Amino acid sequence: MSRIGRLPVEVPAGVQVQINGQEVHVKGPKGEMKRLFEPAIGIKLEKGQVLVTRDSEAQTVRALHGTTRALINNMVTGVSKGFEILLDVEGVGYRAEMSGKNLMLYLGFSHPVEVKPPAGISFDVDTKTRQIKVSGFDKELLGQVAADIRQIRPPEPYKGKGVRYHGEKVRRKAGKAGKTKGKK
Repeated sequence: MSRIGRLPVEVPAGVQVQINGQEVHVKGPKGEMKRLFEPAIGIKLEKGQVLVTRDSEAQTVRALHGTTRALINNMVTGVSKGFEILLDVEGVGYRAEMSGKNLMLYLGFSHPVEVKPPAGISFDVDTKTRQIKVSGFDKELLGQVAADIRQIRPPEPYKGKGVRYHGEKVRRKAGKAGKTKGKK
């Protein structure tokens, strides 16, 4: 039995969970989400907990068991508490600022890059520490938006300039060492 799959998902106060066959609809203070799951996985709501079961021991069904439970847990956590990802902007002259709801990035290009948030995602910028906070209730969409922002100017290995996740370690390379060697 899957260790993660057999754990019940606690439904906190203020969150409503509706299960219609294989469709799970979760509504809370931060928003609402709906997702359709595989028919091989059983989902039921009992005593304020969502239980995920499986009928078969086939490899694909076993793999889906833990995944389904994790996705439902992310939905419940997202609509109740929400998620956030921090990005750091490193480099001389590199900065980020807000323009209404849009994020303006100045990353060494000849023009600023404007990032519009999709529905359910919001940006916040701390100009003093040059940090971008991406927050929302859909963990999957949040991770994709943060990855798209990082992809605009990923950290380069020589000086470490670019956009990186908070706490990300960038492997540094040595620069050119051939300038003084070889001269006699």
